[in-house]
Amino acid sequence: MKEEKALDKWVKRVLSVLLACMLVVTVGPLTAPVNAAFSTMPMIAAGGSHSAVLKPDGTMWAWGTGADGTSTGRYPGQVSGLTDITAIATDYHSVALKSDGTVWTWGNYNEYGQLGNGTTTARSTPGQVSGLNDVTAISTGRFRTVAVKSNGTVWAWGDNRDGELGDGTSTQRSSPVQVLDLNGVAEVSGGNWHTVALKSNGTVWVWGSNGYGQLGDGTTTQRTTPVQAKGLADIKAISAGSSYTLALKSDGTVWAWGQNTNGQLGNGTTTNNSTPEQIIGLVGVKAIAAGSQHAVALKSDGTVWTWGNNYLGELGDGTGEDRHIPAQVLGLTGITAIAADGHTVALKSDGTLWAW
Repeated sequence: MKEEKALDKWVKRVLSVLLACMLVVTVGPLTAPVNAAFSTMPMIAAGGSHSAVLKPDGTMWAWGTGADGTSTGRYPGQVSGLTDITAIATDYHSVALKSDGTVWTWGNYNEYGQLGNGTTTARSTPGQVSGLNDVTAISTGRFRTVAVKSNGTVWAWGDNRDGELGDGTSTQRSSPVQVLDLNGVAEVSGGNWHTVALKSNGTVWVWGSNGYGQLGDGTTTQRTTPVQAKGLADIKAISAGSSYTLALKSDGTVWAWGQNTNGQLGNGTTTNNSTPEQIIGLVGVKAIAAGSQHAVALKSDGTVWTWGNNYLGELGDGTGEDRHIPAQVLGLTGITAIAADGHTVALKSDGTLWAW
């Protein structure tokens, strides 16, 4: 029995080291061709079962299980039937925002109505979410979708067991419903069972599951409508992980709260925290990404820093050991964008995509 446990531990360690190795895919130049009819900033997304990249020409490329709504794509392939895309989001389903403000969804999973097509039927090609227009930002949670309209209101659909749709109920929705008592929102981020919104005034609002304090309101009480995260102001970016939350201040510092089992709060401990706390020794940050149980930060100098769970090599340090404070991913520079879920993805300025 002892020998079997030792062997199992060794196999898992070897697997984690192998998975920590970086893979690279070329996704093309970051600037659109001269006189191009459409151009957008490149964007990457990491979901629970696949990854995607938005190219400057407004096309979306994806790979992994269900990337195109069917089976497994081991290499990037263009999502057909969609152009002029301005934003993308992935989890176990995919979402794209077009320049005309419409939202399109697809994927193998729709049991909670997360595709927003009024049913629980999956679809393998992109379909428009009906009754939803003038959208400026999108995000996915584990089994739901969230959108921000140009008027600052937030709309959500899909799984609502913990009140993560913010409509005051725990009723599953297969079509968009408005989040109650919330206006002036610029950005949203969906965790596994909670949702986070950033208002244009720099305050953070949260709702849904709160068993680990991931709502940041000083309690562990579930909320079916938005409440403000305590002690936060001047926030410019947010990212929700499985049961924790990250926020980036305009001064380049990062703040975290919620579950800390694997050190994902970056404070040197594994103690959960129900109010925001600054991450130790991390400054000069310009972008953040909360993975399932690990966190990623992109500094203004193009370097990437990671901390938290590392069971499958998510931290990119060649080991399978968790880290409770941020550490730099060595050998990786010139990064312009990051994304994370159960894996990590980084986009370089030369148009190559790196993943581990």
